[in-house]
Amino acid sequence: MNDTPKQETPFYDAVIMMIDDEPLVMDVLQTCLEEHNYRFFIKIEDSTSAVDAIFNERPDVVLLDLNMPNVDGFAILKALRENPETKFLSVIVLTSSNDSNTKLKALELGATDFLAKPVDRSELVLRIKNTLTVKAYQDQLAYYDTLTQLPNRKLFLDRLDWAIKCATRENGQVAVLNIAIDRFQQVNELLGTQAGDELLVEVSRRLLKSLRETDTISRGGPEAAWRNIARLSGDEFSILLTDLKSGGQIVAIAERLRTGLRDPFHIRQREIYITVSIGIALFPKDADTTDTLMKHAGAATAYAKEKGRDCYQFFSAEINAVAQQRMNVEHSLRRVLERNELDLYYQPKICAASGEVKGAEALLRWRHPQRGFIPPYEFIPVAEDSGMIIPIGEWVLRRACEQNVQWQQNGLRNLSMSVNVSAQQFRDNRFPAIVQKVLSDTGMDPELLILEITEGVLMGDRDRVGDLLFKIKTIGALLSIDDFGTGYSSLSYLKTFPIDELKIDRSFIIDTPADEDSAAIVRTIVAMARSLDLQVVAEGVEEEAQLQFLRELCCDQIQGYYFAKPMPAPEFELFCQQRALQHKKSGANRA
Repeated sequence: MNDTPKQETPFYDAVIMMIDDEPLVMDVLQTCLEEHNYRFFIKIEDSTSAVDAIFNERPDVVLLDLNMPNVDGFAILKALRENPETKFLSVIVLTSSNDSNTKLKALELGATDFLAKPVDRSELVLRIKNTLTVKAYQDQLAYYDTLTQLPNRKLFLDRLDWAIKCATRENGQVAVLNIAIDRFQQVNELLGTQAGDELLVEVSRRLLKSLRETDTISRGGPEAAWRNIARLSGDEFSILLTDLKSGGQIVAIAERLRTGLRDPFHIRQREIYITVSIGIALFPKDADTTDTLMKHAGAATAYAKEKGRDCYQFFSAEINAVAQQRMNVEHSLRRVLERNELDLYYQPKICAASGEVKGAEALLRWRHPQRGFIPPYEFIPVAEDSGMIIPIGEWVLRRACEQNVQWQQNGLRNLSMSVNVSAQQFRDNRFPAIVQKVLSDTGMDPELLILEITEGVLMGDRDRVGDLLFKIKTIGALLSIDDFGTGYSSLSYLKTFPIDELKIDRSFIIDTPADEDSAAIVRTIVAMARSLDLQVVAEGVEEEAQLQFLRELCCDQIQGYYFAKPMPAPEFELFCQQRALQHKKSGANRA
């Protein structure tokens, strides 16, 4: 069964409004159209109320008599065309006049078509059908998503506005469910954007199927459920619920939507499992306008993602505060570079065998003028979502290289510098050229630069990823896999790509050596790295027992609070000097 929504011909569910001061004429027109299965009619006898009725009822086509007392059809047509909301409304004018000037004036005011009185029944049906056919084609271009064929954001907002007006009159409720696919970008990176598009189509069909099974459907019954769902953008969908009786009703629908997406999707001969985060906002409880309701539903979705994904979340004052804070952070981030508010701290990378400082990892810090230091976990995700991570990442790379050169000049020889690279930076084809320019501008030795990327970054288009990595290797920089062991299960990239270093994630170190499972994982990673001639760095070392365990495994380097927290550049330099002095003294004592 193809669930893709399509407009049914000949548009029997279209709303036809008739504006005429002769009720008998409207009765005849309605009878004729009912014989051809049209069902929804609105008759307006008082022309003074016609324009308001059109704005309130939103008809698909208007049959408008030109010659009426008080307000004639010309005035109504002029008012409609002057308003952006009704500028393109289909209007068929009815007139008994054969005067060409009358028709010309109506055309100038934007009439869609003509019918002469007395109306010929066959001609009426044909004109209505043709007008609605043209309207459907125009609506498809303007109001429907080309990929999923669902209503787009513009049409959804229009329907939401209409639903809010109805709920206001009837003292009812409206709910918006904002649905986002969790980690959808990983699908694009792993299988490509075409596979991602196929997944979006299948998701839209499943959502539609689940919505059809609910008891909260607009006019037209379950087969018209697609009217209440839209693809807003990217991996984001929204659902409009009306005629609500209780919060439990919304919860049941949200659970049904989540359940309907749990079975695997078969995309390009692969099984893909997804989850979704759903944000829910209610009118009038959470907002009294369309824009605010959508904003609050989006904020609830973002909160659901922060809480672990694969869940639904109702909007609340707490969520509003979080969203407001996030918005403030994003606003401040956009000027953080020009205000010189960023700084780098450096954590030592220690040789496990000798205790010497072998390098540093550059870690970003933000000194906000009002809030003080903002932790990275709070602003880095915002920087990634907003795209600010690209200029910020380049600033980090340049500043770290400048600092390394300064340390070399101060006598800290052969000290490596590790810099984290975000997925967005790595997806930029210009990244290798940026690295080369920074190295050239700063004069840093390329072999001392270690670029840290996560496993997920390597799981996209292998040809493209490989090309970028080999370009970086040509420059002379080294490549490290950060948080190793927490990403994808396929490790073939270790022998396919030019990787130099693995950093064991701190989650495996924290319970070693007491926890046998964690210890076994660490042993396996170190042994695998040895077999592939890769350097191994253990992160998060905080205890003597952890250090001794890693030394026994011949782990190359250690990083963690056992030795030092991240520190400003001057403190790091002093730390290195003190470690070098201690190492020199211990060597003399051994001699």
